[in-house]
Amino acid sequence: MTGWFEPEQLLRTGVRVLVSEIFGQNADRRLLDALAHAKIDVCDYSAHDELWLDYVADTGDGWNSTYAVAYHVAQPALELVDPRGVRHDTRRGQVLVFGGDQVYPTPSRDAYEQKLVAPYRTALPRSDTPQPSVFAVPGNHDWYDSLVAFTRLFCGARDRAIGGWRARQTVSYFAVKLPHHWWLIGTDVQLDSDIDDPQLEYFRRVATQMEVDARVILCTAEPHWIEEARYARFDPAMTQRNIAYLEREVFGRRVEVFLAGDLHHYRRHEARDGRQKITAGGGGAYLAPTHHDLREVSELPDGFALAASFPSAEESRRLSWGNLLFPRYNPSFGVVTAVLYLLLGWSVKIPLASVATHHMGRVLAGLRDAVLLSPTALVWGVVVILFFIFFTDTRSPVQKRVGGTLHALAHLVAAFLVGWGGAAVATRVLPAGPPWAQWLVVGAFLLVGGYVLGAEIMGLYLIVSLNVFGRHDTEAFSSMRIEDFKSWVRFHVTPDGALRIFPVALRRVARRWRAAAPADTTPSLLVPDDPRATSASLIEPTIVLPGTAGP
Repeated sequence: MTGWFEPEQLLRTGVRVLVSEIFGQNADRRLLDALAHAKIDVCDYSAHDELWLDYVADTGDGWNSTYAVAYHVAQPALELVDPRGVRHDTRRGQVLVFGGDQVYPTPSRDAYEQKLVAPYRTALPRSDTPQPSVFAVPGNHDWYDSLVAFTRLFCGARDRAIGGWRARQTVSYFAVKLPHHWWLIGTDVQLDSDIDDPQLEYFRRVATQMEVDARVILCTAEPHWIEEARYARFDPAMTQRNIAYLEREVFGRRVEVFLAGDLHHYRRHEARDGRQKITAGGGGAYLAPTHHDLREVSELPDGFALAASFPSAEESRRLSWGNLLFPRYNPSFGVVTAVLYLLLGWSVKIPLASVATHHMGRVLAGLRDAVLLSPTALVWGVVVILFFIFFTDTRSPVQKRVGGTLHALAHLVAAFLVGWGGAAVATRVLPAGPPWAQWLVVGAFLLVGGYVLGAEIMGLYLIVSLNVFGRHDTEAFSSMRIEDFKSWVRFHVTPDGALRIFPVALRRVARRWRAAAPADTTPSLLVPDDPRATSASLIEPTIVLPGTAGP
């Protein structure tokens, strides 16, 4: 799994994000692709009596988690048991949709090959004619190289194979005509920008081909309905404007299912009229929490209410305490805090080695004078505070300043206490030693203390931020790199025109795999070899949207 708190990874990802924010919206590849492919076809499955479709989002992280989902998706048939004990026989999708962020942490040709293509090619190296199709919605991680690697893999004038699946789209958005007047629409909202004009024009042409009673499954890269519920009061621009425009102005309010990844869990919101908003980003990336924002997302605008989530809020809260072991999950992060504590400690020259702990007044006075008389110490302190204010995850300016300052003060106090303790030990061990020897002892204390305490303070900060204030959900769970609790969604357009929705879960993925034998009767090259791995099951009973189309 990607080590998001590894120093090298933090630097690389930060550079990519900065570059994409500065240049991404000024180098819109969608316009060039639209010019290169003036005629964008609609993939047509409407002649089928029924159709199965798999939706997998946020893939391409660790092998175990990504391949576990790919393996189950690739099986020709999959028996799923729902929480009531009812068994459901399902089939591999004739259409596979990747819902965004196909590779982590940043895209490249090699990254896609290693983290996406290889797992899915191993799960289904070949398939019989007619081959199942694969379509992909680009997410923000796919856009970090301006969509170059994504386009090379999924788009083009000719069909391209990803194992046994055949890529059919020519640009980064698509429309698929399903049986019984159902339509699948995939959008490309580049780094939260507006939908470009060629894409809008394409969807307008698609809308003219839709039947009067057509019903739409709309795939977007991010669940904007969640972001709006959480942050709209802080940022009025945080709205579902792209989704709302497509639904209202283009497809004429025919959207029955809104589908998105980006958040690495499963959540379903249901309206009173049966419409669904589903977040399904459990395709392979680290798990994301479900308990931190229940008050904000339990009720969404237009009457959508939270109906189900995976993992449950109770399981999610229990898992969050894993950040007590933050130094264990992120061993190299301590190097950053160790160097920070060393620089902070050595920038403050204050003779406190012989001052007893109960003389706190003298300690604070000496610290005050040392900081005010040392421009270096003052600058370091201000830089640390500003950095943690910037790091704080909230749209509220007050919460950002208060939370960031308290987090910074925790590190500053810890660095001071570690340095003070090191100075006391140095004067006792080397009372007549040269100053440089004592400095080395203090430096060793600062490095070791910074490595352990700095990382542990970060873990505690993430626990408090998540469980008390409902913030830092991404950082708090990416730090633990949880492979388990994967999920995806299987759809079935039935012969009578209904849409059946199967939310599929893997509570624990396999950690070991072996070569498939003839007796395994599977198309996959590797099969699970871990007795602790769980089989695929349903998160909740099947959701059914009744059919309305005629013969």
